[in-house]
Amino acid sequence: QVQLVESGGGLVQPGGSLRLSCAASRSIFSMNAMVWYRQAPGKPRELVAAITSDARTNYVDSVKGRFTISRDNANNTVYLQMNSLKPEDTAVYYCNARNALGYLLASWGQGTQVTVSS
Repeated sequence: QVQLVESGGGLVQPGGSLRLSCAASRSIFSMNAMVWYRQAPGKPRELVAAITSDARTNYVDSVKGRFTISRDNANNTVYLQMNSLKPEDTAVYYCNARNALGYLLASWGQGTQVTVSS
């Protein structure tokens, strides 16, 4: 089973930027997709962004045009560049891997906290 460690979160003012990283314990080259989720207090975990093995991306509507997901297969790392952050982006962010059937392949890690506040 692949293990994933998220980092890069923090406190940022509205309109600011953060870049999250997700380091995998083994090669992500063969992973059908790498994904970022987030969970805000009192809310269910939601899929934010996904990138397939051939670099196709998709995003939840609320982050389109502001967030960019990318993958570095050579370094087994996935990134989430977050720009124009809003208070409603405040959440714990998690990454995971997904197979061709849509099943998640890793246990949830501790995630990384993103807080957007003035």
